[in-house]
Amino acid sequence: MQRTLTSALRLTRPWRPLQACGCASNGTARDKEIQVRALAGSDQGITEILMNRPRTRNALGNVLVSELLEALAQLQEDRQVRVLIFRSGVKGVFCAGADLKEREQMSEAEVGVFVQRLRGLMNQIAFPAPTIAAMDGFALGGGLELALACDLRVAAASSAVMGLIETTRGLLPGAGGTQRLPRCLGVALAKELIFTGQRLSGSQAQALGLVNHSVAQNEEGNAAYHRARELAQAILPQAPIAVRLSKVAIDRGMEVDIASGMAIEGICYAQNIPSRDRLEGMAAFREKRPPRFMGE
Repeated sequence: MQRTLTSALRLTRPWRPLQACGCASNGTARDKEIQVRALAGSDQGITEILMNRPRTRNALGNVLVSELLEALAQLQEDRQVRVLIFRSGVKGVFCAGADLKEREQMSEAEVGVFVQRLRGLMNQIAFPAPTIAAMDGFALGGGLELALACDLRVAAASSAVMGLIETTRGLLPGAGGTQRLPRCLGVALAKELIFTGQRLSGSQAQALGLVNHSVAQNEEGNAAYHRARELAQAILPQAPIAVRLSKVAIDRGMEVDIASGMAIEGICYAQNIPSRDRLEGMAAFREKRPPRFMGE
């Protein structure tokens, strides 16, 4: 069992650099529904994924899902990505959920295949590095499921509106909502929110523990993004391998009993022992200076 766990928890190697900021195979960057931007300067290590489909309020259609999967596949192996922020380029909305107009044109078989792709997308968002959802506007249905797949969530207190509203449309959450919401809030509260299709403001969501932070909206309509970026900046100086292994230990450990979770933690800890970053951390402590972690 130990050998199996060690193999399953090993960090992906070798690393490969991101080849391009564009995510669609055709069209200009402006035409793309998903845009990727690696920040520079003091923010180097933060990468943003921008959803930009204004006509449908960032609804999860075939093209957006394909471009997002392609972006995540490229970023997956990039060691320069220390924090990944999901944000919207459309004011007043994070992601309106499934593109129901597009789905209306699908056969029953096609709907099943597409929803399976959505589930796969949400699993891909369970990225090696920490992920943050910056919700400055509506995050409904699949939009909230996308945010739930992230490690951390930040919302504008009043302009962010979120909920798993599928039951009000004759549906049920199909991209992980029935599994991630109860893991986030507990079974009884998750059932209440899904059964009623209730919508929550950012401040209400924070009170329940659905988001980490809620912030007053600014005139530009991007206050949650700025708070998410501050959160990413607080993660940046920390040892990247230790952060990633901590994420693995938490995520995998939450799925098992505590004894197995402790074994997972031990395996992750053992993987960190040979890292140069661990030695750098001890040297910096001894020499009374800030550490310079390289992710090695």
